[in-house]
Amino acid sequence: MKRVKAACVFQTLVFAQKPEMGYSKERALKLNLDDIEHYKKSLERARTKYQITDTLEQEDGSVVIHVRKQYNNKTDVSEYFE
Repeated sequence: MKRVKAACVFQTLVFAQKPEMGYSKERALKLNLDDIEHYKKSLERARTKYQITDTLEQEDGSVVIHVRKQYNNKTDVSEYFE
């Protein structure tokens, strides 16, 4: 029999506005950073352990983040966050 001792998900997420909205780079960047804050709060509400390892602002105002997050709340994932 096998069981999962620990599991972690590595994701690359892109936060971007629709081009047809016609936002300036500064406005798009602010909206995307607000979306990232909302995403982080949703992870915290769900009590999901996470770590943003990299944040890259793009020329068009979009933001790329690399996230390491807990797969489920039933296993200890501290070894991934040291």
